[in-house]
Amino acid sequence: QVQLVESGGGLVQAGGSLRLSCAASGLTFQRYAMGWFRQAPGQERKFIAACNWSGENTYYADSMKDRFTISRDNAKNTVYLQMNSLKPEDTAVYYCAAGQAIPVLTAGSPNNWGQGTQVTVSS
Repeated sequence: QVQLVESGGGLVQAGGSLRLSCAASGLTFQRYAMGWFRQAPGQERKFIAACNWSGENTYYADSMKDRFTISRDNAKNTVYLQMNSLKPEDTAVYYCAAGQAIPVLTAGSPNNWGQGTQVTVSS
């Protein structure tokens, strides 16, 4: 049973930073590309970033590149999303996802989804 469990969400003031974590179990973590998505109320789920099995190759949505950074620690079976200079429009549920390769994630077709963690950015 594959489980992806996000954590680190919460309330943060505009301009602040937050680091999300996603702990994976039930899969050989280092064989999977990992990614992050978000979904704001009334909107579709949107791709943020993805990395390959080692974390050396990354891919970002253009709108996320400057402020968000994806990384992973295979020894801890964990992928991270560092978010800086947060804005109220970043408020959303953030989801972790696993896929066979980065293109699977950028296409929005991951093998597995996490349950999501709420991020709220106040003005």
